[in-house]
Amino acid sequence: MNEDRDGRVEALRAQLEEHRDVVAEASRLLPDVERLATLIVQSLARGGRVLTFGNGGSAADAQHFAAELVGTFGSRRPALAALALSSDPSIVTAIANDFGLADVFARQVEGQARPGDVVIGITTSGRSENVVRGLAAARVRGATAVAFTGRDGNAAAEAADLTLSVASTKTARIQEAHTLLVHLVCGLVDAWAVERADSSAPRRPDDRV
Repeated sequence: MNEDRDGRVEALRAQLEEHRDVVAEASRLLPDVERLATLIVQSLARGGRVLTFGNGGSAADAQHFAAELVGTFGSRRPALAALALSSDPSIVTAIANDFGLADVFARQVEGQARPGDVVIGITTSGRSENVVRGLAAARVRGATAVAFTGRDGNAAAEAADLTLSVASTKTARIQEAHTLLVHLVCGLVDAWAVERADSSAPRRPDDRV
């Protein structure tokens, strides 16, 4: 029994080591994180918005991304324009029923995205057809298409203007790194939003310059 327990503990330790290795390697993506944050800031400053989508755990990541922007990542500031396309079951199931599952995001991007928006598709394999089609539809609409993927990127990377590829083929490790990357991006965008809100706040007569 103790040997079995020791084996399970070692297996867990190995997973932690994998996680550390993936996170350490993700430092190469920091320039892309900064670039994505800049694209989002530029879009929001012009009245654009961020659209996110994915399947399963990646749908949760997409909703998390949008929630941090509309809500707040850590500072009190005005809401930012973001929408997760996986969050409305009536729309998703209607499109899946009438057009097919492969079009559940492309159809929404066609209706929602405007030139200058940032459209973010998340797929750990890089091969999710509905995510790939959603990214392709974004480019047709004149939006910037961004893919969060695993190591190979695959079709999603080909459909995107910018790809953040996590150096792993294991879904759990990729998703863990995606969450970290989302937080890094949101931190930069949040700092910009706070600064903009502070600079536009009306000053009282006794406020110091």
